Amino acid sequence: MSQKEGQSGRERRDSLLNILKNSQEPIKAASLAKLTGVSRQVIVQDIALLRAAEEPVIATPQGYLYSTDIGPKGLQKIVYSRHSPLDTEKELNILVDHGVSVLDVGVEHSVYGKIFRPLKLKSRLDVKKFVAQMAENNANLLSSLTGGLHLHTIEAPNEEVLEQVCDVLRQEGFLIDFKE
Repeated sequence: MSQKEGQSGRERRDSLLNILKNSQEPIKAASLAKLTGVSRQVIVQDIALLRAAEEPVIATPQGYLYSTDIGPKGLQKIVYSRHSPLDTEKELNILVDHGVSVLDVGVEHSVYGKIFRPLKLKSRLDVKKFVAQMAENNANLLSSLTGGLHLHTIEAPNEEVLEQVCDVLRQEGFLIDFKE
């Protein structure tokens, strides 16, 4: 019996935490399964247990990540957007091309309430991977629940960048300005 096979669930979860804490990039469940010698399903269960124990492990489209973000590194803003699914990559590229991180995506559904998922997109490569993953899984965007209306929490280094990116989104017809 190998050392991996002899690990208890607690030891394996401690090992998972150590792997995630020491990684700068998200790690897919399949890769974690290979590293720890268990199935992908066991990893998904272990991650759920870690999260229930309030470990800051987040799921991104690129894999699992240990979130060491204590707070925002820049200015955060919630932007409301509407566009067709075909314009998703264009919208996300506009954001990251301006040096803006797309922290999450969400919708406010009339029946389900607020639904948010972390994205943590910071570059065109992140956007490309996200779009490819959606296509590979034949997945629908959250915005399909709300006729294309969705929101993103974005983070920019300063107010000027936030204003610039919002201007571009507005020019493209993506940004929804709600008048109070």
